[in-house]
Amino acid sequence: MGQKIHPVGFRVGVIRGFDSHWYYGKKGYGAALLLDHKIRRFIKHRVGLGNVSRVEIERAANRIKVTIFTSRPGAIIGKGGRGIDELTDTLNRLVRRDDPTSVVQVNVTEVRQPELDAQLVAENIAMQLEKRISHRRAMRQAMTRCMRLNGRGIKVQVSGRLGGSEIARTEGDKVGKIPLHTLRADIDYGFAIASTMYGSIGVKVWVYKGEVLPEKKFQPVPDLPPVRRRPDAPEEAAAPVAAAPAPAPAPETTGEASVTA
Repeated sequence: MGQKIHPVGFRVGVIRGFDSHWYYGKKGYGAALLLDHKIRRFIKHRVGLGNVSRVEIERAANRIKVTIFTSRPGAIIGKGGRGIDELTDTLNRLVRRDDPTSVVQVNVTEVRQPELDAQLVAENIAMQLEKRISHRRAMRQAMTRCMRLNGRGIKVQVSGRLGGSEIARTEGDKVGKIPLHTLRADIDYGFAIASTMYGSIGVKVWVYKGEVLPEKKFQPVPDLPPVRRRPDAPEEAAAPVAAAPAPAPAPETTGEASVTA
């Protein structure tokens, strides 16, 4: 039987890190995890489909730092920073229901190449499916844009009542290579759901960006201890360097050839 594993979770601790940076014991872990889920769900709903790649949450004491990775930072920041201020105030009210002492700080980071971000690609395909665009055309355009920006490989899979058919099916396409079992391979994974009038259509995207090679570990050369000389020990005289012998002179040659009897 085929056993499937999440490509991102498979590489956490090897070439990727966690999206949540905090530590709790058994007492507060569940509440913090649930609050992280509420924050991410609210941001996805507030910003909209196709704009948010991922949300990183960092906790230090009573301060919660939320970093939003998006392809359109201007849509979140708003005119004069109005949008991010409203988002911060709403998140503070959401968080203080569970912890009245917490303070939320929101940062926005731009995703430079959204065509190579699997989550953004999946949500973009889902938006096109909701607009009744052919799934084959949407997949082909996404793969073409990815490979044009030096992507090493991309795989797209859609499942559901494609084209309004009575029987649901799964279709996919692939360009390049997707080494899912190679831990050093930087593979990004994204999933989105398109809500069409026929039902829900799931979209999965795998993007291979290349290998993350380990850094070479250089072993430092240990410092040799200094040589200690006794104060009463006489200094050794330097041995004279013998001159190199001069080369023997070459024998003189005459134009007459010697004749032997």
